[in-house]
Amino acid sequence: MASYYFLMLFLVGATTASGAVLSTDFYSCSCPNLLPIVKKGVAKALQKEPRMGASLLRLHFHDCFVNGCDASILLDDTSKFIGEQTAAANNQSARGFNVIDEIKASVEKACPRVVSCADILTLAARDSVVYLGGPWWKVGLGRRDSTTASRSDANSNIPGPSLSLTALINNFANHGLSVSDLVALSGGHTIGLAQCKNFRSHIYNDSNVEASYRKSLQGKCPKSGSNLHEPLDHQTPIHFDNLYFKNLISKKALLHSDQELFNGSSTDSLVRKYATNTAAFFQDFAKGMVKLSNIKPLTGSKGQIRITCGKVN
Repeated sequence: MASYYFLMLFLVGATTASGAVLSTDFYSCSCPNLLPIVKKGVAKALQKEPRMGASLLRLHFHDCFVNGCDASILLDDTSKFIGEQTAAANNQSARGFNVIDEIKASVEKACPRVVSCADILTLAARDSVVYLGGPWWKVGLGRRDSTTASRSDANSNIPGPSLSLTALINNFANHGLSVSDLVALSGGHTIGLAQCKNFRSHIYNDSNVEASYRKSLQGKCPKSGSNLHEPLDHQTPIHFDNLYFKNLISKKALLHSDQELFNGSSTDSLVRKYATNTAAFFQDFAKGMVKLSNIKPLTGSKGQIRITCGKVN
């Protein structure tokens, strides 16, 4: 396996957007076996269902884009709030809650009331990418868990599949992420699936779709109905590679928002770069994931360490 598969970004202490400092050795004394426990839990889940890797990566992304990386997406609805799980981008599509719950239970046995669900989710996203052949990076730790969640905030902040390039750039900028981060992190769509409803408009209404690819998708996803799921990368949907970007150049993006990255605009050059240089993509993806996972974490005395990820203590 090529050396870039083991690309490492070292993060000794990362200052987050909120000024808090996360540390890679945060649990070195309080829970020294945390990393192998999470890695083992992720491997167990992905051995059973490789698609789960994309689900855990997506779960982390959707968590961080709604008021920071605080595990709010894991909270079930209560009488006090309607949470994020039924927001438009998550309803009947967000997956992996059971995997995080199982890993959390194992961590609780080893180190009771010490490790946050937010940190477990962040580590699980990284380990999922690595398991499927992607880059490795050091994860800063020390997040705490939120005590509330908001469906309305999730509906407002998670980017949808119909967004234009300008809207995507603005959405990412609102979270402190650059245009380069947008393109590199979109490469996470090299794994996973999307529902017919999320790409129907693209294959029927957009002109920038390769003809045979359009015809194939229309044969699977009719103009109405269908719960079909189609791979975001139709060639290697459970392997983390750079074919996603090659598909963009060939006008074979599954989602409108993905094809917007290569449509005669300012991001075309980055797409071409990543399509021809896997090492560059892996490096920038890892950098982007470090920035993503540092969005407004709760630290110090803020939030809590949830015992069960789906509910407040």
